[in-house]
Amino acid sequence: MTVLLVTGASSGIGAAIARLAARQRFDLVITARRIERLESICGECEPFGVQVLPIQADLAVGEQVRDVAQRALEHFGKIDILINNAGFGRINWLEALDSEEEIAAQIQVNLIAAIQLTRYLLPSMIERKQGYIINIASIASLIATPTYSVYAASKFGLHGFTEALRREIAIYGIHVSGVYPGGVETEFGEKAGIKRKTRIKTPDWMRLTADRVAQETLQLIRRPRRQVILPSYLSLVVWLNRFSPALVDWMLQRWFVARERAGN
Repeated sequence: MTVLLVTGASSGIGAAIARLAARQRFDLVITARRIERLESICGECEPFGVQVLPIQADLAVGEQVRDVAQRALEHFGKIDILINNAGFGRINWLEALDSEEEIAAQIQVNLIAAIQLTRYLLPSMIERKQGYIINIASIASLIATPTYSVYAASKFGLHGFTEALRREIAIYGIHVSGVYPGGVETEFGEKAGIKRKTRIKTPDWMRLTADRVAQETLQLIRRPRRQVILPSYLSLVVWLNRFSPALVDWMLQRWFVARERAGN
């Protein structure tokens, strides 16, 4: 059987990936902080005849990242597919963010944990000369917008890690891909502490479902690609940001920053 490990599996995209992977007959390692949610996901996955190992872990703690890798390898003997999905955001002006709880923790969970977990699992993939590492990033990995400074920093870092790692280990037959979704209907917005005077937000018609992201992610296993931007039309926005950054700066300053900062 093929073994898939997904982080941040208690809700949102991670939970959707776990459910879909079980239907596709992957054995699973699922990890998150909320053990009761993981056990619930297990109950949904096991009827498909797969083995599921739930591991409670806080990826903000480096020792627990190592523990996830060790327990997964001890239980299954291998991990074929690693999906680094865990992440969170605290969205606000930089000067309003707490240095430890909101800045350091974002970098640790969104970037360092993904790097370390990959590092722990990579030697066994290299030894077997096969494996797949998929990093669930964000459109914020490619376009940095106001109030997303630290979140974007962590996700830009994840994009750079994905690109460099792909070039490092392709020689061993190991695939590495990045998934870059725009707004997704998950708990992210509820926990990010977003406050808008202008009430600007991603329109409902543009928001992706977690199931859509899960489908696109697992399709990579059958047809590997370097990256997937979701929805695909956001590639045009990425292009605009890359080749006309002055225009994007002006638009964001006029239509967002000036209005949000008014009165401060």
